[in-house]
Amino acid sequence: MRETLPGERATPIDTTGYEALPFSDRCREIWRRGEHLLIGVSPGNSYFSHRRIAELIGWGLEFFERIDIVHADLHVGAQYETFGYTPEHAHRRAAKEVKATARRIARGVEETGHRDAVRAHALSEFAGHPVYRRLHREALDALRADRDFGAAAEAMARGFLAARLDEGLAPNEPQLAAGLRYITAELPFFLDTPALLGVPSSVSCYHLQLPLTPVLFGRSEGLRAAPGQGYAVVRPAAPTAAAGAVAGTRAA
Repeated sequence: MRETLPGERATPIDTTGYEALPFSDRCREIWRRGEHLLIGVSPGNSYFSHRRIAELIGWGLEFFERIDIVHADLHVGAQYETFGYTPEHAHRRAAKEVKATARRIARGVEETGHRDAVRAHALSEFAGHPVYRRLHREALDALRADRDFGAAAEAMARGFLAARLDEGLAPNEPQLAAGLRYITAELPFFLDTPALLGVPSSVSCYHLQLPLTPVLFGRSEGLRAAPGQGYAVVRPAAPTAAAGAVAGTRAA
């Protein structure tokens, strides 16, 4: 674990309270390299408190040389419009959520005292990046041409939208389309974070298994993650860690 730099404030962080479940043997091997961890943060998601972010950083630095945190800020307002908000109100609410998310991330990074090892970004910062644009275009093409990919992306969008709908309601067509645009904007970081951030390999993590995970990381054809890209569920550990969880030491 990295030392705190002089003048930086470090709050004690629980570095034993999480477990990692890489999706596949290849993902596990990328994890063991310990080169880079990507943490994706969704605006408006109460799971990502500043304390949770600080804990994830402290825990992740036990295994990885560097961490990047990316929070979504694209197509958030468009979703609110499909739920009946006026464009002005939707923009204000989205901007408020995104700013609050950025503040929680900044506070979480500050509390760890590891600003040398952690970088934070808004997703929109990459919108003009040629690699991001290529990967995003590939994802859009796959939505139209790849049945398995499209079905998994739609399932992921429906799950995401369920939190904004009354219980038992399904998203209508405009809502589903907005959800798919939001998710597709994030997909480049599940496909090839190394190319986007200039790292040798990377593990993208989230606290849930996603419908797209087996498509991007478990098949041998169609759109899938780059060889240096891994995925792992990282979640609060149960009292007895799951049998498949990553051990607390890095492979030699």
